[in-house]
Amino acid sequence: MQLRHLFKGKLHHARVTHCQTEYRGSIGISRSLMDAMGVIEGEQVHVWAVDHESRIVTYVIPADGEGVIALKGGAARHFKVGDRIVVAAFVMADEPIEPKTAVLDELNRIVGN
Repeated sequence: MQLRHLFKGKLHHARVTHCQTEYRGSIGISRSLMDAMGVIEGEQVHVWAVDHESRIVTYVIPADGEGVIALKGGAARHFKVGDRIVVAAFVMADEPIEPKTAVLDELNRIVGN
């Protein structure tokens, strides 16, 4: 069996809604957005800035409310509220998978896939 590191899902052009430096490092994402990209609590994700060079790897925690994208701890030092980002997840698999993509508007509402 050969495992491959495959793209699993992403939030495309999400907007950062909160930055909290005094917190254990992670990214808080609304449960509905977690479901839209197919991730669970504690799962590793990549966070890539759209308009500048920041790129980090962290883990997901569920956030209260709709449309929340909250960077926490050291991760919050790489971004600011309003930044456009891509949040991407990958999986090790031995067969092709169908990635889940959600394109978001400026209020983090899903407008496409």
